[in-house]
Order: sequence, then C-alpha cells, then structure tokens
Amino acid sequence: MNKALNADNAPKAVGPYSHSVLTGNTLYMSGQLGLDPTTNKLKTSVTDQADQALKNLGAILKNAGMTYTDVVKTTIFITDMADFAAINKVYGQYFTDFLPSRSCIAVAELPLKGRFEIEAVAVK
Repeated sequence: MNKALNADNAPKAVGPYSHSVLTGNTLYMSGQLGLDPTTNKLKTSVTDQADQALKNLGAILKNAGMTYTDVVKTTIFITDMADFAAINKVYGQYFTDFLPSRSCIAVAELPLKGRFEIEAVAVK
C-alpha cells in the first residue's frame, strides 16, 4: 500500500504533490529546494540553498522514521555546473557514514529560481 507523507518541519510543496511516498519499506522523496520552512523563501547562495535543501530532506526522512544512512540514491539538479565543487562540500556534511549512489544534472532553470534541488530514494 502506498502512503503519502508530508513533514511539518519541511516547506510546503510548491505544487500538487507530496513530500514523499512510502511504499513498503521504500521512501520516494520529491525534489527539495533550499526553501526555509519558516519563511518559505529561498536561501540566497547556492551553498546555503544546498544546506537548507538537505535539512529539508532530513526532516522528510525523520518524518518517515529514517535517516540519511537509509538513502540509497540521490539526484541533484543545479543551474550552474561551476557550483559542483561547492555543493559537494555541503553534500558531504550530510552523507558521511554511507554514501548513496548519485547523479548530478545541470538544468536551465529550477522552480522559484532556485539554484539547487535534490530528490532521493531511501530504504529501511
């Protein structure tokens, strides 16, 4: 059975979708921007956006009873590949004990003019 989950400590979705869907022991998480959940505004720098997006991802994981170590796959979307090294430093602060597989894709634009977005799959 599929169960849609929305975390209170993550920003509200910017469209008609759930933060995540739990099916069996697998959690599929929607893309997270660097939106501050209290102000619903984007952080300014790409590294601040990456940090906030990863915190938002953590809130969604916690809501499902999971942690970063349960994440098996991430996909990162950035608007400028020149930011790759800087976001890697931020990313590496959240994924330390277990490194999930990952893709990084440069895109022309992200919702709300964001510069960083991450989606993930976790398995408990």
